[in-house]
Amino acid sequence: MTFTSPLTNLITGVAAIGTVGSLFFYSLSAIGMGSFLRERRTRLKQTSLPESQLPPVTMLKPLKGIDPEIWESFCSHCEQQYPSFQLIFGVSDPADPAIDLVRKLQAKYPKLAIELIVCNRILGANIKVSNLAQMLPLARHELLLVNDSDIRVAPDYLRNVVAPFADPSVGLVTCLYRGVPAPTLGSRLEALSISTDFVPGVLSARFLERGLHFGLGSTLAFRRSDLNTIGGFEVLLDCLADDYELGRRIASIGKKVELSAAVVSTFLPAYTLGQFLRHQLRWSRTIRDARRWGYVGLLFTFGLPWALLTLLAARGAAWAWALLAITFVARFAVAFVAAEMVLNSKVNDRGSLHFRTAALRRLVLLPLRDLIAPFVWAASFMGNRIHWRGDVFDLKDGRLTRTSTEAD
Repeated sequence: MTFTSPLTNLITGVAAIGTVGSLFFYSLSAIGMGSFLRERRTRLKQTSLPESQLPPVTMLKPLKGIDPEIWESFCSHCEQQYPSFQLIFGVSDPADPAIDLVRKLQAKYPKLAIELIVCNRILGANIKVSNLAQMLPLARHELLLVNDSDIRVAPDYLRNVVAPFADPSVGLVTCLYRGVPAPTLGSRLEALSISTDFVPGVLSARFLERGLHFGLGSTLAFRRSDLNTIGGFEVLLDCLADDYELGRRIASIGKKVELSAAVVSTFLPAYTLGQFLRHQLRWSRTIRDARRWGYVGLLFTFGLPWALLTLLAARGAAWAWALLAITFVARFAVAFVAAEMVLNSKVNDRGSLHFRTAALRRLVLLPLRDLIAPFVWAASFMGNRIHWRGDVFDLKDGRLTRTSTEAD
């Protein structure tokens, strides 16, 4: 007869509960993704508004430095199948190298309303929001759209994003996004985190909370009047999760937050493993402060680590092997659906392979990424310091205090 200590039994029980909790999360993810896919199919079948009824849009793009594939991303915004839009770029440094690219863009598309502003004032710790507050007076239109500088979009992007505003109760429209990695391990792990962790998490929250109540930085479209109602960009000047907070505040005034049928791409830097871990830690601390109880609940999403711990604590018992197998299949099934069905498109991955092929190939790294995740989650509670675009900040209750500047 084999005897086990009370501690071993306790570890086995806790790990098994964690595994079952993760299986419940995977089920929620599947339901959330299924709901999104059904709604997206319905929206894409609907007849689009005639051009005469499409409202003009001002796109605001705050910049800092040169992101991967940034020129192609800029051009994708200029080649929209949309009758009337304005593009405003903003930088805080008059020597920012992105300025030359904007000038080049103005020369390539002389008939488009493309403007550039150097934002001379630092209004808060979040330089991106500080720039947005200074860019806003140049906006000509009621409908505004903000997205990150590294975002690439399809030609029908604006049509898909604007469509939900036909309903006056909609206050903000946001988009899911796919990560297109550079050929480094850290960059590939980052892309995998987006498609297999972040996207299922967003869609699970959307299902559980009966709609979104936050925004994603990949796209934030909203009316200027609603922005004024919540206090303008100025109320977000010291927020790290400005995208999340903008959506939350617009939802708080009784407006709906909709998830667009459009999916956009972000081209990731060539992260080393250390840079990937630093970025994940910043992201984790951002979510920790924005959604505290939801973040604590992430403990019950680490299915593969929990299942492996169960197997070890149970000393290879048959039931533990079965639990590991079920968890493995469920985890890869959720990851496959997210990468293949939710985020799949014909956007080329580095100009050679379609996103589908590359995303599926990256799934072989999923066990490594899942084993890293619990350690990043735990480390996020061990401090409040974050590194963001060359600056170092302390984070408290979602608000930033700049401490120093250093190379990222």
